[in-house]
Amino acid sequence: MYSSLFDALTADEISTVASVVRGAGIGGERPGFGSVFAHEPDKADVRSGRTVTRRARALVLDRTSAATFDVLVDLETRSVVSSEQLTDGGAQLLGDEVRIMDEVARSDARFVEALAKRGITDLSLVQLDPFGVGNRSDLDLTGRRIWACVVYYRHFAEDNAYAHPVEGLVLLVDTVREEVFAVEDHGVKPMNTTCDNYTAEHNGPMRTDIKPLAIAQPAGPGFSLDGPAMSWQKWRFRINMHPLDGLVISGLEYKDVDEYRSIMHRGSLAEMIVPYGIPESAHYFRSAFDAGEYGLGKMANSLVLGCDCLGEITYLDAVMADDDGNPVTIENAICIHEEDAGILWKHTDWVTGNVDVRRSRKLVVSFIATVGNYHYGFYWNFFQDAHVEIDVKLMGIVQTISYADGDLPSHATPVAPNLAATYHQHLFSFRLDMEVDGPENSVFQNDVDSAPVGEANPYGNAIAVTKTPIEREQDGDGVTNPQTSRSWTVVNPNKKNKWGLPVGYKLLPGWASDTLIAKAPSLMATRAGFATKNIWVTPYSPDEMHSAGDHPNSDRSGAGLPEWTSANRDVRNTDLVLWHTVGVTHIPRSEDWPVMPTEVASFMLVPNNFFDRSPAMDVPDRREMPSEAAESDNGSCCH
Repeated sequence: MYSSLFDALTADEISTVASVVRGAGIGGERPGFGSVFAHEPDKADVRSGRTVTRRARALVLDRTSAATFDVLVDLETRSVVSSEQLTDGGAQLLGDEVRIMDEVARSDARFVEALAKRGITDLSLVQLDPFGVGNRSDLDLTGRRIWACVVYYRHFAEDNAYAHPVEGLVLLVDTVREEVFAVEDHGVKPMNTTCDNYTAEHNGPMRTDIKPLAIAQPAGPGFSLDGPAMSWQKWRFRINMHPLDGLVISGLEYKDVDEYRSIMHRGSLAEMIVPYGIPESAHYFRSAFDAGEYGLGKMANSLVLGCDCLGEITYLDAVMADDDGNPVTIENAICIHEEDAGILWKHTDWVTGNVDVRRSRKLVVSFIATVGNYHYGFYWNFFQDAHVEIDVKLMGIVQTISYADGDLPSHATPVAPNLAATYHQHLFSFRLDMEVDGPENSVFQNDVDSAPVGEANPYGNAIAVTKTPIEREQDGDGVTNPQTSRSWTVVNPNKKNKWGLPVGYKLLPGWASDTLIAKAPSLMATRAGFATKNIWVTPYSPDEMHSAGDHPNSDRSGAGLPEWTSANRDVRNTDLVLWHTVGVTHIPRSEDWPVMPTEVASFMLVPNNFFDRSPAMDVPDRREMPSEAAESDNGSCCH
């Protein structure tokens, strides 16, 4: 079951939303659109055949009162269905607010004086990075729209600003009143004097022993696209972009003989937080909900052939709403291509000497977003044996702190004179709306250990698998355990394979399975409660789409997964959602400076008794494929 009602909004639909909101007077004379996206219908309504209209949601900022409205629009009747003024939380950052921060800061005498104390007089080389203030319990946000701006200095226009933090200086800016709310000066510290730039002209000479690497598909790519609908070998699914979630994979199915079987209704990032671990006054509050505070999808890069993507590439554009609700196209936002993936399977018969080997190929769908100093690449990899790997690639420049000689902070790594990179985490929450052979699913936690020694295990070598059913939301501790090879399997208990086993898909966590370190009294522990576990299981609800709730910007209520699961709802044999937290704790190294090498965090969805046998037995031998053999030496098959 999949309907285009779940697809991303078109440019015309975004324009309709803005027109309806303005016509209803919501958000004042010049409403600011933090995000505009499709309001996905209840799956039960779609399955039942009930009439469902196409709807959209908009988080709208009143730029005169600082109020945020969550607005639901019927696109067919061009009318407002509902408009709720938020009491907690606010719309995502608007692009125009960055301009306002810069302008009001440069005209504020207190800020100019604080810079002068540090020997900075050229304000054109000062950079402000905004952080949300949801972690600042000391601030009364009533009627205000406040951002906490941390300050950096460039020696020249293209300099690496993060090499020169203006330590101790935090600027609180009210972007609605267009004024500096407060200048917080926690004391002057020396600034790194070196220019730690990452561009080629500052890091020569470049290597000269790198030879050209060409990737060619003379017959073209092996997939076909019809709008957002993708078909590749036995896979089919839809590709969309969401202003908060970024890349969305929907309607995921795999062809088994002559039948397409459902695996997942919708998969995407549902929230992420980057909490910093420096307890100093100018740092303790820093964290970033890159989806809910900034809009991860809105910050998608326009990808560059040969750099971001290599090979025979197909691109998809993304359409987002700008601050005023106008549709804006991000060109080449999504990259699609095929890659060789090593050996798929191999066997050498040691008696006959016969060798059978198959090369693996994967389809990669990806996008990259830039949020301040960091960049995140999200890669969905689809393989010929029906498994899926989801990779998150972390890139960019680490957050920095200045320190006096001999006074290195306890929670940072020195990387340059008087400069250190702070300890922090990256915690990504994925929402996986599973439909394994239909919507009636259950979840088991699998733990592998030795069986008790006794009559059934006299030699002590037996391996036992304990399958614990997750019957209600609060069952299990929801954390990974590599010592027991812990995994979670989503099964359809109503359908069996040929061998009598319930069909299923297993979630295999990767090494990056850290959870939130911050704890009370830090408001991060309340606001990012989703990150305290690696796994959550909830019954499907169309109103539960984001792990920290729909409005985490400046929200201190602790909305989202902990609140929803407190009801301890039944999750047996029902339409359910699996939420997985992928966690990286980054203790920076010297080698992470001045720009960090890419770090990868991943997990897999693997068929588990979903088929009667390997679905990859029909992948042909490359030596029997003329076009492939011509590309290799004498048609040989590399390993």
